[in-house]
Formats: sequence, C-alpha cells, structure tokens
Amino acid sequence: MSFASVYPHYVAKAEKKGRSSAEVDEIIRWLTGYSEEGLAAELAKKTSFEDFFDRAPCLNPSRTSITGLICGVRVEDIEDPLMKEIRYLDKLIDELAKGKATAKILRK
Repeated sequence: MSFASVYPHYVAKAEKKGRSSAEVDEIIRWLTGYSEEGLAAELAKKTSFEDFFDRAPCLNPSRTSITGLICGVRVEDIEDPLMKEIRYLDKLIDELAKGKATAKILRK
C-alpha cells in the first residue's frame, strides 16, 4: 500500500474537523524529518509505507513519547517496527482531528 493512497484520508479526516492539510503536513514532517519538497516528492512517487519510513531523513526521537490507543491497540505495545511508525502517525492525525493544539501534538 502506498503512503500517497492513504495521505488523502489523513487530510480528509483533519479537514472534516476544521483542521488543514498544512497541519497534517507539519505533523508528518515533524515525525519523519521530510522537508516540504521531500514530502511532496514521496507523495508523487507513490512510495510504499515501508520505503516512506525507511527513507525518512530523521525520525523524530520524541515520537517514542506517543502513547495511547489506536484501533484498540496500545501504540507503545506494538512490536513490528513499521506498524509502530504507521500507528504513531495515525495517533498524531487522530489527535489533530480531535482538536488538540499542534504544540501538544508535536510534544513541545
């Protein structure tokens, strides 16, 4: 599955709750270290989730402070490294859609 195929769902979820695609991009860039241009390039290439996270310039070390339930599973208990990264992103998008302040989402 490509990251680009799921990205519009992240944006739609955020926009449905009054948030913007720019906020979604900010969260993704915070998590992965991609620049705006780098993120756009990965979306254009229709990169798989595995390659998207493997090629991430600098996965944010603060991402390990992301905890809680996503799809009924505790993020901190996920063992598969790729699935853990995907669920970190899912959790951040959920927090955005629930109206949490961006500074808190980004663990500032």
